[in-house]
Amino acid sequence: MKRLILFKGGVETLEFFTEQMAAVWEKMGCSVFWYNLMLQQASSSALVEFFKAHSSDEWYMFTFNFEGIAGEAGLYRDDGWNFWDWAGVKVVNVVVDHPLYYNKYIRKHPEKYIQLDIDEMHVAYMNRFFPEVHTEYMLTAGTELNYNRCIMPDKNYLSMKERPIDIIFTGNYTPKRILRKHLDNMDDEYIDFYEGVLSYLIDNPSETIDAAAENALRREFPDITDEQLVDCMPNMMYADLAVRFHYRELAIRALADSGLKIHTYGEGYNYIECNHHENIIEHGGVDSKVCLDMISQAKISLNVMPWFKMGAHDRVFNTMLNGGVALTDTSLFYENTFADGENVLFYSLEDLRDYEKSGYDACIAARITDKVKCALADTKHLQEIADSGYECCKGRHSWIERAVVIEKYFR
Repeated sequence: MKRLILFKGGVETLEFFTEQMAAVWEKMGCSVFWYNLMLQQASSSALVEFFKAHSSDEWYMFTFNFEGIAGEAGLYRDDGWNFWDWAGVKVVNVVVDHPLYYNKYIRKHPEKYIQLDIDEMHVAYMNRFFPEVHTEYMLTAGTELNYNRCIMPDKNYLSMKERPIDIIFTGNYTPKRILRKHLDNMDDEYIDFYEGVLSYLIDNPSETIDAAAENALRREFPDITDEQLVDCMPNMMYADLAVRFHYRELAIRALADSGLKIHTYGEGYNYIECNHHENIIEHGGVDSKVCLDMISQAKISLNVMPWFKMGAHDRVFNTMLNGGVALTDTSLFYENTFADGENVLFYSLEDLRDYEKSGYDACIAARITDKVKCALADTKHLQEIADSGYECCKGRHSWIERAVVIEKYFR
């Protein structure tokens, strides 16, 4: 029998993804052991005993973002022992952030280990700096609430005329002044260096964090080696986070100041600076299921990519699979898969950059906001975009499909 170890009690979103795939794997004959990260001692003891009782079975572990392979108590000991190598468990890890966030864990990966990255640039990073790690590319995915019409038996999703929300954004916002606290213990010259990387990314929004970081480091240290370069990459977290939140604020500000109301589900939107904050309808932090519920009631769902230039984000797939229209900046995957005005609405980060540099000129913001207003005014066309987006994603880009792909690595 296949025994599969999965995790709960960690990041809520990742647990939500895992639960959807677990249902598929169980139908495929896998017996699931749920390890609770909130109950380390009890879970690790139960896992060891359960493994000893079924050690002759096939054992696999699946996780996101190194949960369970980050030195957790009970699974790791100070003498170098870890459960995964002791038990010979094959580990499959999907990394939904840039791998630079996890350098120290990558170096200590289990012996039987496969890493799946959701952006092709992330795979290139792994192949360059960690060629010994088995790394492959796999797109992220979304969730269809009304899958097989389990909620609404007569239709796949609400029509545009039935949707009470015009524009929604799901996700948190953190202002730069809070992110800067991560740099407070550094000398001024180092702070200036990382601020310089951030400024460069803001001015060049098509650039990747990898290239921006390497170019900046090579200007300072022309003879830097790849080994030294990769050791510096985790410090780029500040620039990576700050640039995504910078553009998140600009997108929401442009919409709100144009008179469009945007409903936010997440924390931190009280920090957004704009002239018409009354158009930002804050609902606070909610879990993944509530986010999906609200996306399924919104006409347009805003996405601001977390600096993935060759991949996707689950917000876009969630929107399309639940009958909404995704409003997003582009990536190579989006450009090769979707068509602006046919199954998605694209906007340009360069337009947002120019909007800020102009002093928030409404005429420049109109490059984005007029498209949104026209779309909302033409319900028939908006419905056609939503229907086409749904057909693009249905049966291709849900966690159900990804579960089938990942199961192949359990063989």
